[in-house]
Amino acid sequence: MFDWNQFSGWFYLAFVITAIPVAIMIILEKRSPYKTAAWILALILLPILGMLFYLVFGQEYRKRKMFSVRGLKALKELRRVSTQQLRQFEQNVQQKEVAHHQNIIRLMLNSSYALLTTGNRTKILVNGENTFQALFEAIESARHHIHLEYYIFANDEIGTRFKELLLKKRAEGVEVRIIVDDVGSWELPKKFYRELRQNGIEIYPFLEVRFPRLTSKVNYRNHRKIVVIDGKTGFIGGVNIADHYLKGHPKAGPWYDMHLKIEGDAVATLQIIFAADWYFVSQQNIVGRKYFSVFTEAPGTPIQICAGGPDYDWEGIAQAFFAAIINAKKRVYIVTPYLMPPAEMLMALKTAALSQVDVRIIIPEKSDARLSKWCTFSYVEELLEAGVRIYLFKAGFVHSKYMLVDHGFSTIGTSNFDFRSFETNFEANAFMYSSEFNAELEGHFLNDLKNSKEVNLREWRQRPGLYKLRESLAHVVAPMF
Repeated sequence: MFDWNQFSGWFYLAFVITAIPVAIMIILEKRSPYKTAAWILALILLPILGMLFYLVFGQEYRKRKMFSVRGLKALKELRRVSTQQLRQFEQNVQQKEVAHHQNIIRLMLNSSYALLTTGNRTKILVNGENTFQALFEAIESARHHIHLEYYIFANDEIGTRFKELLLKKRAEGVEVRIIVDDVGSWELPKKFYRELRQNGIEIYPFLEVRFPRLTSKVNYRNHRKIVVIDGKTGFIGGVNIADHYLKGHPKAGPWYDMHLKIEGDAVATLQIIFAADWYFVSQQNIVGRKYFSVFTEAPGTPIQICAGGPDYDWEGIAQAFFAAIINAKKRVYIVTPYLMPPAEMLMALKTAALSQVDVRIIIPEKSDARLSKWCTFSYVEELLEAGVRIYLFKAGFVHSKYMLVDHGFSTIGTSNFDFRSFETNFEANAFMYSSEFNAELEGHFLNDLKNSKEVNLREWRQRPGLYKLRESLAHVVAPMF
């Protein structure tokens, strides 16, 4: 016969042994009150399961310096140059557009050692077809090295094309290094790795997650998409290597995305981010003029490449977004597949809109992730009430990640407008200070706007109660994962 008193006694003991110590750990981490309360609630309601979820998904490693790259020579040089650039900033600021954003430039120099470069040429690449064509052309032209870093590298048709081209270039004597995120590229077979390595291509998974070595590292994913060719041509943006960027998603429809091609001084800073990640996975330093060109300081688009993630002391990308939004005078245009802003970013958007800044955000009507979609929708009403204009992209799934503020600040990169990208993932964004680039990006935004429908506050409030309930639940649960 079941003894309820004995069961409740064991349950209480399990609670004392597991939940209370973990709750104390969470409180001592001094994270946001919202996240602290959510995790403690999970521990109270589900003591053992809550503890396991916390150990896998919840621990904060930025403060613990788990992701250390102290031995990286390129990063040491970067810190030296960024400190020098900060000291000389007043004398070096000549372009009016750059001077107008000097607070953000200083911020990223301090938080992420994001050097300001001027000798750059850029090309916006829309969707997979244009991006892959540009990548294939650049890889084909490589003479010394090819560096690729991706969240998703799929073993499908487009992935096979990339693999065959990389094998061809390696046979020509070109160095090839690849980093893939272990979770994002989970379906890559061992045969894929073996074939590349047997032919002289170096490839490493980022933060392997394997039983019984499953640890909290599963929550820290490398979401960067970086390509560097011969230290002279670079790519960054939202496009991974997978067929759905060409063929679309079975439920969400055609896949819309944006990438950026860069030629010039900023490529060296992209290379530094890759070198830091390469050192982390291989303990090998990438150094020398063959990899890092001397800055020309030639005329061109001013760019800062900013990395974000637990390998940095500060949330550099999030801080730059925040500073740009609260300093906006006329407009803030954002396109993101996932709109799940931390509290301070939500406040910045509402404050800008209430200050009569034209704030517009495009999000997908259909999504590749149900929980993320519901959580995104949970923020819509609050933003609409503040005067933010929200648009649902209806032509497919918009996976683009870009923002333009006023007429001189723009950013394209890997970071979504959500707490995971801002606080947890390894990310990278390019920040441009150019009215010409801003105007070009605005053209793409207006085109995306044509494929979207504006959300009406009154109609949004009249949606079925079941929709609101699931969105409210997702609003609570999603930040924990």
